Amino acid sequence: MSIPPRLDWRIGMCRDVKNETKQSPRLGGNRAALFAYAIAGIDVMAFFATGVSLVTYFYGFMNFSITESATAVTNFMGTAFLLSLFGAFLSDTYLSRFKTCVLFGCIEVVGYALLAVQAHFRQLRPFPCKDVPLSQMNQCESANKGQLAILYAGLYLVAIGTSGVKAAAPPLGADQYDEKDPKEAAKLSSYFNWLMFFLTTGALFGVTFVVWISENQGWDWSFAVCSIVVGFSILFLTLGKSLYRNNVTKGSPLTRIMQVFVVALRNRNLRLPQNEHELHEIQDKEARYDTEILRKTEQFKFLDRAAINRTDQEASTSNAHGPWKLCTVTQVEETKIVVRMLPIILSTVFMNTCLAQLQTFTIQQSTTMDRKIHKFEVPGASIPAIPLLFMIILIPMYERVFIPIARKFTGIPTGIRQLQRIGVGLVLSSLSMAVAAIVEKHRKSIAIKHNMVESAAPLPMSVFWLGYQYAIFGLADMFTLVGLLDFFYSESSSSMKALSTAISWSSLAIGYYTSSIVVSTVNKVSGGWLANNNLNKDKLDYFYWLLAGLSVLNFGFYLLCASWYKYKKVDVNPEDNVPSNKVKEGKGKIEMGIV
Repeated sequence: MSIPPRLDWRIGMCRDVKNETKQSPRLGGNRAALFAYAIAGIDVMAFFATGVSLVTYFYGFMNFSITESATAVTNFMGTAFLLSLFGAFLSDTYLSRFKTCVLFGCIEVVGYALLAVQAHFRQLRPFPCKDVPLSQMNQCESANKGQLAILYAGLYLVAIGTSGVKAAAPPLGADQYDEKDPKEAAKLSSYFNWLMFFLTTGALFGVTFVVWISENQGWDWSFAVCSIVVGFSILFLTLGKSLYRNNVTKGSPLTRIMQVFVVALRNRNLRLPQNEHELHEIQDKEARYDTEILRKTEQFKFLDRAAINRTDQEASTSNAHGPWKLCTVTQVEETKIVVRMLPIILSTVFMNTCLAQLQTFTIQQSTTMDRKIHKFEVPGASIPAIPLLFMIILIPMYERVFIPIARKFTGIPTGIRQLQRIGVGLVLSSLSMAVAAIVEKHRKSIAIKHNMVESAAPLPMSVFWLGYQYAIFGLADMFTLVGLLDFFYSESSSSMKALSTAISWSSLAIGYYTSSIVVSTVNKVSGGWLANNNLNKDKLDYFYWLLAGLSVLNFGFYLLCASWYKYKKVDVNPEDNVPSNKVKEGKGKIEMGIV
């Protein structure tokens, strides 16, 4: 008797494992992940190079003040990370990760091209005030509305484009490892470490090669190079299309979350059953082959009411079991995961507020210091290369040395849990701000000692003094950012992997936006610590000490959030979850599921 190629839609579609086995080993794995590494690294190269040098561009070529430059940069960076939520929504709901990367990458190319055109044609920007004495800087001509319109159009096209790439590229690479296969699941945490390695390598090329182009060849060349390399990265990504395990869109995760809240509110007067098995859950025979069944947890019991099977007259109607009338336990648990993640996100925001200061005020500090190595002058925007070099060395050491040693003591495949890793990063970020305050105090004392407070000439102090704070914060970023990406991807359900990655980026976004608010608030409350257009007169060291103190308080808040968090638990059916490439060829077995 022949088996029909399709069964009832409630069960799913049939797949011939024998035929699929011959193709599945070619899909996914390290080879496919390399393409995700490439586009993510190149995107960061262009974005990071632009981010660290925009302060100089705004200040010296678009005639913004120091505070306006810092605010404009942090708003741009924050928007780029926040919009990743939109890219993630499209990736999880309508597009695959691959299509999202291609679409948003093309938008990013157009944005850089527009910035290159403005930088090339003199009439599209104001007369630059670069090298004008500080005392006369306020007399410079400001950019007109048309010039600002072109500037912000290019910037925010870049922000939109890079947001989609940031949302889709990391999970595209992670999708190449099957979490249900123990061997591939062990590689997933390593994937995020090596992803950070490629991101760091890309950023290093950005702050050295691309920044050198902007300093020596012109901003038009710099933006043009960014546009070209991002374009090539999109073409490279398409070359690996036949190797990818592409995600299947499963509807909007935001809609699923809203359904839980609506149904739970509607059932608020119903009593929860004593036996949790009476709550509605998808049955094994109804489940798709890639469906993840989550165990019920005891937190947020109010949401469990969304899974109560109603026994009144309404339950007999045909629409009583619709998605806005009844949810599964797994759907409820997906919502609980997102709710539990929110305090973790909020407790990591302030670290990114500190990061924003290193990408704005610290770059301005570097322009007042001696940047020469023999006859070569180091661009101020290339100072972040110091922590990046440390990270390129330390990430392989962390992966090859620390994790195996820690695994022997903890028994955890990743060495330490993701939340522990994030905590280490938060401690280091607080230490970095304290070191930054000490270095700035010393820099100002040099300016006073040599009577150079009003001078635009570089101080007799090496710019590499800034390397201490950058190096410590680089270590903090290595622990926290990788920990967040791994944590949110691993903890999220299969239907919201891109959204979970975007959530980790949104922590950066809120941090950048908070930076603008913090700077404005500190200026008002302190009477103008950062109000002068001259860092030698400002009290930037006081500001850094304030950030260090607030970082300590933030770490205490994080400890409370991390100790409260409960990791998700998944019910695994060994028969349903055997990877297809583990089934021996020659058996005419039919596996149920939706392709």
